[in-house]
This record gives sequence, structure tokens and C-alpha cells, in this order.
Amino acid sequence: MPHRLLADPAFVRALHERDFTTVFAMAHDAGISYNRIAEACALKSERVSQIARGTAAVTALATVERIAVGLRIPGALLGLAAQPWEDTASHSTESHHGEDDPMKRRNLLRGALAAGLTAPALAALTAARTDVDQTLSPDMPQDLADLEAAAESYGYGYHGQQPTRVLADLVTDFTTLRPLLTVPQPAPVRARLCRTAGQMAGMTAIVLHDLGSRRESRAWFGTAARAAAESGDDQLHAWVLAREAMVPLNYGAPKAAADLAARARLAAGTRPTAAAVLAAAVAARAYALNHQSEQARAALADADALMERLPETERSDTWLTYGEQKHHVHLSHAFTTLGDTRRANESQQRALELSAPTSTMTRTLLNIDRAACAHHDGDTEQACRRTVAALTALPVGYRTGLVRRRALDLYEAIPTDHHHERAVQELRDVLAA
Repeated sequence: MPHRLLADPAFVRALHERDFTTVFAMAHDAGISYNRIAEACALKSERVSQIARGTAAVTALATVERIAVGLRIPGALLGLAAQPWEDTASHSTESHHGEDDPMKRRNLLRGALAAGLTAPALAALTAARTDVDQTLSPDMPQDLADLEAAAESYGYGYHGQQPTRVLADLVTDFTTLRPLLTVPQPAPVRARLCRTAGQMAGMTAIVLHDLGSRRESRAWFGTAARAAAESGDDQLHAWVLAREAMVPLNYGAPKAAADLAARARLAAGTRPTAAAVLAAAVAARAYALNHQSEQARAALADADALMERLPETERSDTWLTYGEQKHHVHLSHAFTTLGDTRRANESQQRALELSAPTSTMTRTLLNIDRAACAHHDGDTEQACRRTVAALTALPVGYRTGLVRRRALDLYEAIPTDHHHERAVQELRDVLAA
């Protein structure tokens, strides 16, 4: 652990409080990657990253002791007894001030290793390796694997968390990419960094879209598109364009959405990929909203054909892939907009069966689609009651953005001569709250 950190009052306070979220975050800011922390403390790098983000905590005394040994933190700072390596550390410190004695270091290492590969011995070995390792030019940034794993984990969506919390975590990890992108890297590493940046920026844009922040969402999609283009990953670029198309799609600009979806389809090509199916499905929804029913049904047929050939490796339920559940969510909205309530209801039922209980926003949007189908079939009262029930069941943090826009679309589709009815007034009141 750098001496400047051990002298930092904020860091020392975090150690006394065993606040390892702050400890790991400050160590990371000081240039120690999560991979290095994990290796030194015998922890999984994913868990270290979670602790630094505050989504996991350290409570076990054995883990605290491993961290003290691995990061060479004096025991007194963590409320522990003095560690066996602390004497070794003092000699190591002297060597950094120009008083290095190879024979003394050799004897210290031999003494530490006399009892085998114990924690103090491993700490001494790690310190020796790190001294040299930090002077080498790495072929790959130590944080890249951590960031790629983080991007993959974010792809699983909200998992019952408030969108704002996911947004905070995403942007925090995204900013970690900046120092890695500002230094020269080998071309394959640069491509991986840009790919990860494109994924994270794209997912940040998705959350902002869901929260109703259209301008910020488009800006983040712009960053994602530039990163994807630099990465050379055509499928990622197509995915970004298709997801960006959903901003104008869901906020009243279907022609702009259709144009973006067409660009996404061109970028994706004809192979059955997650991006290709998504682009076709989004195009179908945009055409349906733009009253181009023939083009919408042709795009739906293309989406179904691509979906049938989609490899299993791209069918998982994440933001970056395209599973059956997601397909039926898109079909639900397209068929609802086309007024094909029979096929819409079939897709809604299947999508709800496949949606996890924690998929709060998706399940709400599907229920609003069901309500819109009821209105189309002539039961406006039932449509309003279903929408009110869907909205009032939501936590407050979800009653904005896309969900409110979809419910408002339904309300605005109800003829004014129905606005005096009690169920319609209840929907209006909920939307106004």
C-alpha cells in the first residue's frame, strides 16, 4: 500500500471503520487495480469490484485479516494485532530509500518462507514481484478484465434495483476507462477497451432513456456509437444504433426511429445476430407507429426469420443479447400498435411468462400493452383500470420516463367523449400525480 495513502486521514479513518468500500476505491484511484487487490488478498476480482462499488461488504474477521496481510496494512489501523510481515515491511521501506541490502532481503525472504507458503510469505513474495512489475510496460491494462466483467454483469439489467442506482454504478465504472484510453495501447487491447466503452456507454444511455432523459440518452448513444466504430465491432455498432432508435420510437418520432433502425440493419448485415433481430423488431415497431402497416409486417417477418436462426449463444436475457422474452416484448408493442390484438395478447402472455419477477419495468410495459389492446377491442374502462393498477403497483422511482410515456399514449388515444367516465378520470389523476 503506498505510504501516501497510509498517511491520508480519510484512508486511515476508513481503515479504522473497516470501510472497505472506501479503502478499495481509494487504493484503486492510487493506481492499484482490482485484479491486483484480489490477487494479493485471495479474493475474487468480481467481489473486490463489488465491495468498491458498495454492493458487497466485508464482515468476516478472516477476510479482514487477509486484506491486512495482502495489502500490507499495519494491523493497528484495522484493530488487529501487529502482523508478522510488519518487520519485513520496515526493511523493505529502507531499501526504497537507497539502503537496499540484497543479503538482508534474501535472509528476510528465507525466514518468511521457512514455515512454507503462509500468508506472510506470500505477502513478501507479492511485494518483491510488484516492485519490479510496476516498472514494466504491461501488454494489457490490469483493469481491462475487471471492466469487461463489469460490462457483462450490467447487461443483465436492473435485477430489481432502482434505475438511478444502476446508473450511478455504470457511470462510475465507465469513468475508470478514461485513463486506460488516454495512453498508447497495442491495437487489440485498444479495440477491447473501445468495445467495453461502447457497451457501458450504450447501457448508460438505456437507463437514461428509461428514466425519460432523452437528450442525455442520445448524447450517451453518440459516445457509444463512436466507441463501437473505433472498436471495429460491426455488431456492437448495429446494437447501439438499434437501441438508440428506441429513444425516438418511444417518445413520438417514429420516422426518426425507422431511419436509425434502417442504419442498424445495414450495419448488422444479413447474418442471424442479436443486433440484426433487434434492429428488425425495432424497425417493425417504428413502421407500425408511422402507420406503415405493410412495411411493419415485412420487418416482423424478417425479425421472426432471424430469430429462428439465432445461435443459442446470443439468446440469453441481457441488454446485449436477444432472447425469446425480449422478442415477444417487441412483438407485443408492434402488434398492439397495428391493432392485431390476438397476436399481441399471445406475445404479452409469453413475455410475461418469461419475465423474471424483478423485471419491474418490462412487466409494467407489457401490462400497459394489454390495456391498450382492451381499449382497441372496445373496453376502455378495463383499459384504464389495468393501466392504473400497473402504475400504482410501481415503486415511485419507476413512475417516470418510458412507463409514464406509454401510459400517456393510451390516455391520449381515448376519445374526449369518454373523459368524463370515472375510470378515465382515475387514469388522468394517476398520470398527473
